[in-house]
Amino acid sequence: MGFRAIVTLASPPSAEAEHHHQLHHHHPLHSHHQHFFRPTRFIIYIGVAVAIVVVLLVTAIVFFFSSRRHKSTKSIRSKASTVSQRYGGFSHRNMSNNASPDMANCLYMGIVGPPSLSKFRGGQVFTYKELEVATDSFNPENVIGNGGFGLVYRGVLSDGTVAAIKMLNREGKQGEREFRVEVDLLSRLHSPYLVQLLGYCADQHHRLLVFEFMPNGSLQNHLHPSNKKYQLLNWGTRLRIALDCAKGLEFLHEHSNQPVIHRDFKCSNILLDHNFRAKVSDFGLAKMGSDKINGQVTTRVLGTTGYVAPEYASSGKVTTKSDVYCYGVVLLELITGRVPVDSRRPPGEQVLVSWALPRLTNREKVMEMVDPVLDGQFSKKELIQVAAIAAVCVQSEADYRPFMTDVVQSLIPLVKSLSTSVPSTPYKFQHRKVPSVS
Repeated sequence: MGFRAIVTLASPPSAEAEHHHQLHHHHPLHSHHQHFFRPTRFIIYIGVAVAIVVVLLVTAIVFFFSSRRHKSTKSIRSKASTVSQRYGGFSHRNMSNNASPDMANCLYMGIVGPPSLSKFRGGQVFTYKELEVATDSFNPENVIGNGGFGLVYRGVLSDGTVAAIKMLNREGKQGEREFRVEVDLLSRLHSPYLVQLLGYCADQHHRLLVFEFMPNGSLQNHLHPSNKKYQLLNWGTRLRIALDCAKGLEFLHEHSNQPVIHRDFKCSNILLDHNFRAKVSDFGLAKMGSDKINGQVTTRVLGTTGYVAPEYASSGKVTTKSDVYCYGVVLLELITGRVPVDSRRPPGEQVLVSWALPRLTNREKVMEMVDPVLDGQFSKKELIQVAAIAAVCVQSEADYRPFMTDVVQSLIPLVKSLSTSVPSTPYKFQHRKVPSVS
């Protein structure tokens, strides 16, 4: 309206002048809007462009690192695939470890685990006097085991609970460390496949651990008995024990807050309940780990001859795959009935893994390797599959070994399909015939 008034008051311009005026004299209001909106739009466009570049850059970075992680894992899986195709077939992943327990938390039940595992269920602090009464003054007749930690006694607690009471050797710092590690770990780790810690005693200089009682002793007692009182294990029972142990290690490696490396998994540390169901025990040498790919712990080499993984023995570097190797040795013991190292055997047969590994891919030779006390009472198909699992577990290169989850998933169908003709309880005869050794 203002613009029209200004034009009316002025002298009427010619058409050419009016045209010239329209070309060279812009509307002041229009000019103001142009100068106001152009910079604003320019800033908006620049902002949008920068945002897009930032998003693309972040996406590229994320893709780059995820691609590197994928390639690393894929490389390991491709190696494992070569072995698994040869021996039986698994899916493979990778995992690692490192840490150490807090010593103050060990003695006072500090809670450092995840919420679901943080409660020390049923845990109790015992006095030395209580455990002395429970074991009849540590009567030698109540001794049920003797290991590196010390003697293990059968005892009856004040509430009538039968327990296994483990007494620490007073000499040396190693026993003290093992005591603290076991209390720390087992106060937070709860699984039906791990022996339960009922409590402990740290009364003055006394150090004792109180565990649930496993009436059928250790797997070693039944596979390699030193006397005639132990029952032999049939094929079905051996398969169930293999699965129970695998689930125990799977829990430690993959279902605890941090991976736990057992470091001393062997037949004597596998205990059997009244139904011959197996549980993993003895965590004195255990190490905590991290979730880093290819992560490892460098530590002093500890363990038992015949079970120690090659890379651990040579370099002191231990991972969860070191436990997998130990598990493979136990599988070979379940299959063959042989001990890991036997100097009484002929050259070439003294080390179980070295002797067995070349034979595990030959079906006829696998049949010849079977523990003679089984007397042919097993499924040939199941035997071949278990032999394949053992073969990949004891590979000399750690990356070729499967994860315990893979082992569990491979064993579950075998246990489910156990033939009804194979009895589910151990053999009832009381002694085994040991093949003569030249």
